[in-house]
Amino acid sequence: MVRIVPDRDRRPRAARHLSDFRRYVARSAVALALGLAPVTATTAAAAEAVTIRIAYLTQEDRPQTPVTFLEPVLTDAGLQGARLGVADNDSTGRFTGQRFELVEAVVPRDGSVAEAAQALAADGIRFIVADLPRSPLREVAALTDMAEALIFNTRAPDDSLRNDECAANLLHVTPSRRMLADALGQYLVWKKWTRWAVIAGPTPEDAAYAEAVQRAATRFGATVVERRDWTFDIGHRRVDTGHVTIQSEVPTATQLPDHDVLIVADEHDRFGEYLAYRTWQPRPVAGTHGLVPTAWARVHEQWGATQLHSRFEKAAGRWMTARDYTAWAAVRAIGEAATRAGSADPAAIAAFLRGDDFSLAAFKGEALTFREWDGQLRQPVLLAGPRMLISVSPQDGFLHQGSLLDTLGDDRPETRCRL
Repeated sequence: MVRIVPDRDRRPRAARHLSDFRRYVARSAVALALGLAPVTATTAAAAEAVTIRIAYLTQEDRPQTPVTFLEPVLTDAGLQGARLGVADNDSTGRFTGQRFELVEAVVPRDGSVAEAAQALAADGIRFIVADLPRSPLREVAALTDMAEALIFNTRAPDDSLRNDECAANLLHVTPSRRMLADALGQYLVWKKWTRWAVIAGPTPEDAAYAEAVQRAATRFGATVVERRDWTFDIGHRRVDTGHVTIQSEVPTATQLPDHDVLIVADEHDRFGEYLAYRTWQPRPVAGTHGLVPTAWARVHEQWGATQLHSRFEKAAGRWMTARDYTAWAAVRAIGEAATRAGSADPAAIAAFLRGDDFSLAAFKGEALTFREWDGQLRQPVLLAGPRMLISVSPQDGFLHQGSLLDTLGDDRPETRCRL
């Protein structure tokens, strides 16, 4: 495993290794002078290592056929990211006398997430990386057994969880829908594409995404010329006449007032992929498809991201997804806090995570921190095309009196979270 060197050590790699070697020689010389066998720092730390246990809690997803054969059917999205995070934590832990253990709790589709969480609490685990949708996540956070735990939301983008439904034992690593919509909105306004048409799918999640887009338009001075619900049935695209049906239906569905960009809200990937190049007017597509705001994308190469990609691909045998990244970041946040706090005590680690001294280097060009008002992880949001990173928000020109990252999502005066 590649050792992750903290950003604060800016010496060249060769200089760092030479310095480590000189310290080893000095320790060995002293040991030999005393008639003792030389012991490496790694061996000594391992002998005294304390174990910090982290649970990864998720539930089996219902099988879903991907829109394209280019996308594999994943059964371990998120889990592989958590595994890599533990491996990275252990790389540092060897030098700090800390060891990290991942307890994997994958609940069957007909199983009880709450019961699994209670079992983890009974086993003494106080850090829960929760790859769960909103409803089961709220249920877990509200458990009496979870009062002393710290839960990391790595999947649910619901803004309600950062507002009226916030909880003192809940931190959010995945960006909220408002963060994603604001990131996209800033870029579109920067491009002076300020007339947006919105097409939303039939699910409550699609409606919430569309509402976040409307909020972003109001915030940044754009206009939603029309919001339309998707009511067409794509049918089976792989039959002989499938492309003919799609080619005729999509233009009809996208006859909208004049606009600069078509924003699609289709979180369950039912129709959004079919819109590009088939719209009534020749317009770019953005939102859940096309130009996508996301926590992570396989096309991201800046700030050392290729290093993380290569290590993940070697470990998992596939590309890292956004769910993998947020799970990795959650586990790494625990490891970083434990290292810098110099403690394995869950209360001390949790306090450090929420404190002013915590920050996480996470391959996004800026140190990431948690907002004290709602527990959301501040972070840049990537704007990714299918094969290239297009931009990263926040954009130039959008100012903030504190952190520019707080121009994305709910700022302190806007939050309804009362912890």
